[in-house]
Amino acid sequence: MQENRSYSSVSVSTSLPAIDQEVVKNKAKGVLKYFGPAFIVSVAYMDPGNFGTNISGGSRFAYNLIWVVLWSNLMAIFIQILSAKLGIATGLALPDQCGKHFSRPVNWCLWGIATLAAMATDLAEFLGGVLGFSLLFGLPLGWSAVLTVVVTYSLCHSERYGQKVVEVIITTLVAIISLAYVWELFLAKPDWNKVAYHLAIPSLTHDSVLVAVGMLGATVMPHVIYLHSHLVQSRRTSDLADCRHHLKMGKIDVIVAMNMAFLINAAMVIVSAAVFNQNGYHVDSIEGAYKTLQPLMGNMAAFAFGAALLASGLSSSTVGTMAGQLILNGFVGLDIPINIRRLITMLPGFIIILLGINPITALVISQVLLSFALPAAIIPLIILTSRQDIMGEFKNNLLTKIIGWIIVSIIVALNALLLYLLFTGQA
Repeated sequence: MQENRSYSSVSVSTSLPAIDQEVVKNKAKGVLKYFGPAFIVSVAYMDPGNFGTNISGGSRFAYNLIWVVLWSNLMAIFIQILSAKLGIATGLALPDQCGKHFSRPVNWCLWGIATLAAMATDLAEFLGGVLGFSLLFGLPLGWSAVLTVVVTYSLCHSERYGQKVVEVIITTLVAIISLAYVWELFLAKPDWNKVAYHLAIPSLTHDSVLVAVGMLGATVMPHVIYLHSHLVQSRRTSDLADCRHHLKMGKIDVIVAMNMAFLINAAMVIVSAAVFNQNGYHVDSIEGAYKTLQPLMGNMAAFAFGAALLASGLSSSTVGTMAGQLILNGFVGLDIPINIRRLITMLPGFIIILLGINPITALVISQVLLSFALPAAIIPLIILTSRQDIMGEFKNNLLTKIIGWIIVSIIVALNALLLYLLFTGQA
């Protein structure tokens, strides 16, 4: 009998690893099933506008402002989780919920602001794609614009094959951005002690306030606050227990995707500090960064930068166009054909290229418009997710409300400061 018990014990113990492997495999599949929406959203946090502000911050102030990237990312995680929660709990996107619960005049106002924001966002992202094609392949800006329109339309049309296809394409483009900056970090050889210090210890000087505000203001983007609440619905069911699990997995999706965006944004600042600032270059434009990289780090580094910019421009332009479609239809129920909606949000960028307007000037104007639009997305989100009749058991608790309104106050105050500096000529 003792031998049998011994044999049975051995048999059970040797079979445990196989059971554990199967459990881990099933859990991994369960998590991956919900991955995707936040990765589409994360593209907005590494768009060409971020390229410009991060490059400027790193080249002018070395590693001093890298903490801004960290704190901006923490705010973004909180806001995107709220947006995902609204979509999972109610089955409706933020614009649709606004249309349902706010008055008609309020919705027309929100619709107008959101539409301008979609155009401004798509303008920056469209110009990023144009500059990427132009810098990488030496194409004139006009032809680069046509190519960007064609590729963006093609990526948007891939949605007809299912949201998962779009998620795979966008994630692939994000991977290209990531690999490009990993390569540049390897070549740049930054001072990691300084990186760690400035990540942990915030510091601001009088002349760095504007750039810091710009880095924060360009990070949390209104259009993806609307979009995220829509994207999560492709995995939603009406079962309450499943919604709880979906929200739990959605939080993991947001945390992973947003932290990947944080690492890329931090890498932009670090590379700019190690390469440009260390060599005495203050780079204030995307083209300037590309051209300066070539003599300092070689053609491969410049190519990696151009590839990252192109991937950023195309992916974020696609996401901006998707958000524009949702916004144009959600608030006031306008039934505009899908191709017309896409054309409306992409048209301003194309016009600017055709008129020969300086792309950098256009980018600055677009960021000013976004400064106005951001509160019009965050405030309705907090109001709606705090209502018991809308959210049920998923409504915001007291701590969530407090954190939400603190974040709103910080963003509104900093964007107001940015606008003040711009309009008084101090920017």
